[in-house]
Amino acid sequence: MRGLFVTATDTGVGKTVLSAALLAGMSAAGERVRAHKPVVTGLDDPDEIAARGEWPADHELLATAAGMDPGDVAPYRYGPAVSPHLAAQLAGERIEPAVLQAHARGKLGPTNEAVIVEGVGGLLTPLADEYSVCDHALALGLPVLIAARPGLGTINHTLLTLRVARSSGLEVRAVVLTPWPEQPTTMQLSNRETIARLGEVDVQRLHTVESPSLPDLAKGGAPLARLLLDDAVS
Repeated sequence: MRGLFVTATDTGVGKTVLSAALLAGMSAAGERVRAHKPVVTGLDDPDEIAARGEWPADHELLATAAGMDPGDVAPYRYGPAVSPHLAAQLAGERIEPAVLQAHARGKLGPTNEAVIVEGVGGLLTPLADEYSVCDHALALGLPVLIAARPGLGTINHTLLTLRVARSSGLEVRAVVLTPWPEQPTTMQLSNRETIARLGEVDVQRLHTVESPSLPDLAKGGAPLARLLLDDAVS
């Protein structure tokens, strides 16, 4: 069983687009794919809805790319644009780690499907009391892909995320800078080289995905999909 856990240096970095692009790229190449995201928030927030524009909510985009029902992608879904544990509290609920793990492992069975698990925010984002995104990644035992911005500030954010991941015992497969411009600046090129050198990590790029259509997602994700999923065995 092959799979990847996609996390990020922060929220809004582009990990959902990266995850969907990987799924679409693999599917276009004839792979059977599945997607899991533990929690989605901001579904009813006007600012979040306006910011998305033509792009659907995270679980809907992942579902489209994986050929799944959106409700089967994310077991917990909330309206407010707040952290997962607070969104659950506001709804009078509690996010149960056992439910998250069972939902994810239902897609990590002994099949020939490739699974992309997308986290929420960064690795230290709390999903429940004493259960973070990092804990969820560890519980699933998947190698990690880190989505990061290419611009100013990304070196510190990315190296901190690498340190947390490795000190926690996670295997980092690569960092992906996104969206990577067609004509990167001197700073962006330097950021990529510096992260690779100081972080001792493979640094890949995801170019701008023009729309949430499957062809555009697959075009962006295809070059990364085979490279990043080869030998990613859970």
